[in-house]
Amino acid sequence: MRVAKVSEHDHQVSLMRWIALSTPRYPVLGLVFAIPNGGARHIKVAAKLKAEGVKKGIPDLFFAYPARGHHGLFIELKTESGRVSKEQKEMIERLSKVGYKAVVCRGWEDAKDEILNYLGVHSGY
Repeated sequence: MRVAKVSEHDHQVSLMRWIALSTPRYPVLGLVFAIPNGGARHIKVAAKLKAEGVKKGIPDLFFAYPARGHHGLFIELKTESGRVSKEQKEMIERLSKVGYKAVVCRGWEDAKDEILNYLGVHSGY
């Protein structure tokens, strides 16, 4: 039997479901949002978005909440085997240098743990 691979999209959807379910307990989670920067697009749509300021390498998610000495938390979400691009590595480094926490997470549970740690909450929730 062939096991279906879990995509980056599936991990991000799972994380956002966990956030929706956890927001009543941690209302600040309402400040986590996706940055629709990646994905294949029609050439005209891609040109429009580039003109509007879309940039290569921007992480997938942003938590617009200052905590633990950081201005906010950027998350680049990858599968276990997903590759981090040169542009993503450079952007994560740049964001980190100016006071944001910027990380690569492997799967939605890794991202969940990163968010809870960022909030100073012990994992296991």
